[in-house]
Amino acid sequence: MTATYQTRGDVAVITLDNPPVNGLGYETRLGIVNGLDKALGDAAIKAIVLTGAGKAFSGGADIREFGSPKAIAEPNLLSVILALEASSKPLVAAVHSVAMGGGLELALGCHYRVTAPGAQIALPEVKIGLIPGAGGTQRLPRVLGLENALNMIVSGEPVASELLAKAPGQKLFDRVIEGDLLEGAIAFAHEIVDKRPLPLVRNLKVEHTNAPAYLQFARNTVGAMARNFPAPPKCVDAVAASTTMKFDEGMKYERELFMGLMITPECKALRHAFMAERATTKIPDVPADTPVRAVKKLAVIGAGTMGGGITMNFLNAGIPVVMLEMKQDALDRGVATIRKNYEAQVKKGKLKQDKYEQRMSLLSTTLQYDDLKDADMVIEAVFEDMGVKEQVFKTLDEVMKPGAILASNTSTLDVNKIASFTKRPQDVIGTHFFSPANVMKLLEVVRGEKTAKDVLATVMQLGKKIRKTCVVSGVCDGFIGNRMIEQYSRQAGFLLEEGCTPAQVDKAAEKFGFAMGPFRMGDLAGNDVGWYIRKRRYQEKPNLRYSKTADLLCELGRFGQKTGAGWYDYVAGKRDAIPSKLVEEMIAKHRTELGITPRKISDEEIVQRLVFALVNEGARIVEEGIALRASDIDMVYLTGYGFPLFRGGPMNYADTVGLFNVVQAMKRFAKNPNDDAKFWEPAPLLAKLAAEGKTFS
Repeated sequence: MTATYQTRGDVAVITLDNPPVNGLGYETRLGIVNGLDKALGDAAIKAIVLTGAGKAFSGGADIREFGSPKAIAEPNLLSVILALEASSKPLVAAVHSVAMGGGLELALGCHYRVTAPGAQIALPEVKIGLIPGAGGTQRLPRVLGLENALNMIVSGEPVASELLAKAPGQKLFDRVIEGDLLEGAIAFAHEIVDKRPLPLVRNLKVEHTNAPAYLQFARNTVGAMARNFPAPPKCVDAVAASTTMKFDEGMKYERELFMGLMITPECKALRHAFMAERATTKIPDVPADTPVRAVKKLAVIGAGTMGGGITMNFLNAGIPVVMLEMKQDALDRGVATIRKNYEAQVKKGKLKQDKYEQRMSLLSTTLQYDDLKDADMVIEAVFEDMGVKEQVFKTLDEVMKPGAILASNTSTLDVNKIASFTKRPQDVIGTHFFSPANVMKLLEVVRGEKTAKDVLATVMQLGKKIRKTCVVSGVCDGFIGNRMIEQYSRQAGFLLEEGCTPAQVDKAAEKFGFAMGPFRMGDLAGNDVGWYIRKRRYQEKPNLRYSKTADLLCELGRFGQKTGAGWYDYVAGKRDAIPSKLVEEMIAKHRTELGITPRKISDEEIVQRLVFALVNEGARIVEEGIALRASDIDMVYLTGYGFPLFRGGPMNYADTVGLFNVVQAMKRFAKNPNDDAKFWEPAPLLAKLAAEGKTFS
């Protein structure tokens, strides 16, 4: 069973034991009510303590049951909580480590709650597009007050138990117990064993001096911030019900809102992202218990933007880093940038001074490769040129100790070829960080054909330690993200040739939900970066057609924000993108030279061509085994490319639209004489799934 029962004198102890976070799956729920029945049927038992084994009280619903009949099988969580409330013997929840979602709702159904300090308390359902569905919106305001409860429910963020226990007038926790929690909970149970009537949260009133005015303010604020997410405003509606409705009516209303949100595309997208992120760690031929190599010291080659950002990730995690450059002034600039970034965090109150100093003390610098020989892993972040990479890896092969991991931060180059420059290809791997590397969550982990399994397992574990979402990619030009973005960018260029302006394309993409349209993104990243890659593509793939507009832009020296001019004009010190008359004239002239008559293009066509280009290339990537699963592609785009979270990633969005409809649109695009008809042939996997009425998921 995943819930155990024992007696400690006249106190029964029911312990949730469903690792890793005591998820409230069917067996666990059944174990709770069976234990409760046993305690109530034993005349010798005077009180009951409910707690969790291991590292959690309860993290809420068991994600392994999501979408299965077991998730709603009786006793469901609502039934379990009703049984707890109905107990004729006092019931004490002993909360520690984690009490989130259904776990917190379970505790709120008990008569009393005691907590260990430092427990993380939250109702995070809003993060998967839902509201709490087992009484959280009705009970939490009754024990924490309207404002504190609403803030927790709308944000979904955890709060430390001892902070909540200090909130004025709170009735969430009856005691904070230092030391042994179970012993303290049993002692507390003895103190209250004869108190009657047994207190129920449902009988409390929500306290607030002017609830209607506050709730209207909350609606205005949350509505403005929620934008494309329907759950946060519904959180306000449900919490508002706790102030005006009788408890059972409020519970019914909460359930109606919960069920309504469950079927929205936004909720489905957020749940997909939640599950997809967890799936990224599962590598079929690399078991979870694969031994890993110790990485106690790291080396980074290159002190530029990428090298400095990569270095900060490891300093933040407490791992010493030695940073190498060829010239002292470059090294000094790199260290100064790292200091500047940390000092900005200190100034904003996001980092304490002593933490800043501690992190900087972990950084050392050198101009000599020989000083890297003691590092357990090295990451190169040098210029994206195979000749430069060859020189670096041949040197690393000579100086690094046996068993050291040699990683390349390449964004497009062949990791197998890079590995061939060494006598230890099994130790070589790609670690493609995204800029700015100290901020962006995505890390593409590129597995070479000879990369050892323990090397891959080590880097995946290390990625988690530096708080990245790691997605495994096979070796191909551009890996997952950049291989797909090339097709997206090609479509953006063709749209300009056919009649769009950069601003029109960007506005359509941003209205769809992208953080930034393709042309604003190009200006931010540097248009010269894409230009350099295209020059290589012209040699390697002479039959692949690109719009020449981006090359013409670069020939004018308009590389983006860093030069003050790109697809847009920029004013020094400001980031506002101002449409450029010069660029529009350049595009119009090029269009005339091609003999293309401009046409009016709808926002719908713009979005479909951009997004379905990602989808078609993504389908090829899955079919080739470059990505392990379609959901991995979604995680790459959600965490590295600004794809709208409420749409769940390009592959999930295609599933939502319907793959049949995606293929039909692609057939229309293939008839466009100015587009690339060959590219719009549906990838075999996409065509097969569409024909069978299936989805990527």
